[in-house]
Amino acid sequence: MTHFHYKENQLFCEETPVREIAEEFGTPLYIYSRQQLIENFRSIDGAFAGVDHTTCYALKANSNPELLKLLVKEGAGADAVSAGEIHHALKAGFHPSKITFAGVGKQDSEIEYALKHDIFSFNVESAEELAVINDIAGRAGTKARIALRINPDIDAATHPYISTGLKTNKFGIDIEVAIETFKYAASLPNLQVDGIHTHIGSQILKLDPFVQTARKVVDLVGKLRAIGIGIRHIDFGGGYGVTYKNAIKHPLLPLEHETGSEATPGNEAFISSVLPILRQADCKIVIEPGRAIVGNTGILITKVLYRKDNGVKKFVIVDAGMNDLMRPSLYQAHHQVAPLVLNEKGTEHVDIVGPVCETGDFFARERTMPFMERGDYAAIFTAGAYGFSLSSHYNARPKAAEVLVNGEKVRVIREREKLEDLK
Repeated sequence: MTHFHYKENQLFCEETPVREIAEEFGTPLYIYSRQQLIENFRSIDGAFAGVDHTTCYALKANSNPELLKLLVKEGAGADAVSAGEIHHALKAGFHPSKITFAGVGKQDSEIEYALKHDIFSFNVESAEELAVINDIAGRAGTKARIALRINPDIDAATHPYISTGLKTNKFGIDIEVAIETFKYAASLPNLQVDGIHTHIGSQILKLDPFVQTARKVVDLVGKLRAIGIGIRHIDFGGGYGVTYKNAIKHPLLPLEHETGSEATPGNEAFISSVLPILRQADCKIVIEPGRAIVGNTGILITKVLYRKDNGVKKFVIVDAGMNDLMRPSLYQAHHQVAPLVLNEKGTEHVDIVGPVCETGDFFARERTMPFMERGDYAAIFTAGAYGFSLSSHYNARPKAAEVLVNGEKVRVIREREKLEDLK
């Protein structure tokens, strides 16, 4: 997180003290670094220099319109999983020829919407979906460009909720029946079979699952071409992991314990491990990173409301809740938490919890933390991906505001909801 750093024990986003932002705009508050977003995108897109490719940002990670517009200017495409995300992408300025549409449960109206806007490709997840898209395209008097999503049955060694490449997952078509399914797709008159799609999971920290998948995909391309099915592009998905533990370091911050399996190779390493393999297929390459672009671009700021000691545990109760950032509650995801202003009051073992009426409303459990008291501010790091996009109105709580920092300039890119906004 090069653009979030401590200066004289005070957290800065780029050139702006984060505490000043929190005091001006209130909490809970999402803060994004413009420079971090751009650098992350360029680190991925630039690794494909000289290769026919499109880096399609996965909108599900964070679809704030202002962040999307920045990515459009960088030349990004868009990976959408609903008509709503296609709408967001088009409104932000993504060209339809750079929009892919994935998802296991596309509604008829969503398929019609995507066809109307002539998107680059449907990433199709089942034989029945092929038939449905073919029928709808026929009624519309057009052809739908499709890629079949292949499930390679590879363990991505990530949390089971975000693993997508195993036979037991709902995603994709079993690679063992892929050729027969491609033959079926090619027989349908209103489909243009154009590509192979695969996506094995999210927050993957090992290179080998990607390497294994790349080899299987390239092998499949060769087999398909041998029977007359020309594959023009490979959509290799995303899922590159980011750093959550020790995202930011300082002598006054406790070092969080890491295992070897939690080390993050980095965007360039993920790509360089598979690119030589994928290039053998002589196809256009599409990728769909989301978290790797926006994860460490954002932090969630919260304010300490109360302290509580029940004789068994100490609790630090903050004003952000699981409705603002669901990942810790949803799959026990780890986020580093640290005060905006560091002091030398020592550390303590605490749970950091929110105000929502659920025991699962927590951001850290049994965590060694710098001492914080009522009125202090804390940052929850690496919250740019699946933070605001997973937020809700649970307990009738208005959604947080979002701001974008560019050097010393700060602007609101989503207003804080008010009580009267709740329906």
